[in-house]
Amino acid sequence: MKGKSNALEILMVEDSPSDVFLTQEALKQTNGLCRVHVVSDGVEAMEFLRKEGEHAKAPRPDIILLDLNMPRKDGREVLLEIKSDEKLKSIPVLVLTSSSAEQDIAKAYSLHANCYITKPVDFARFKEVINSIKTFWFGNVTLPPHE
Repeated sequence: MKGKSNALEILMVEDSPSDVFLTQEALKQTNGLCRVHVVSDGVEAMEFLRKEGEHAKAPRPDIILLDLNMPRKDGREVLLEIKSDEKLKSIPVLVLTSSSAEQDIAKAYSLHANCYITKPVDFARFKEVINSIKTFWFGNVTLPPHE
């Protein structure tokens, strides 16, 4: 994990306010070592990543938590754009979605998702999943340097 003065930047692309809340609550235990930026659809996600419009001063995320099923531009399209862009493709993308459909899993990995996690419906289990993401991705993994 990065030092306190250099917090881990997380972009959460999620249209469900309850899932955003649960994720933020689980991540609060990092004591300021990560900052979560939330966008509610794929169009806004790409604006954030490309520093367009109101996101002109957006930080480059260290990790992206990406839902698949969203309005305007879904997560599959966003994943394809990220992994096709030389400036963005090194950012790890963790698909965090309610879909457990085999075709969605296969498609996400074919588009170079770094992992695929099906959201549990139970609050306690959801928190466990977020904590396992936090432990593995923020504590054990060496993330790529910013380019």
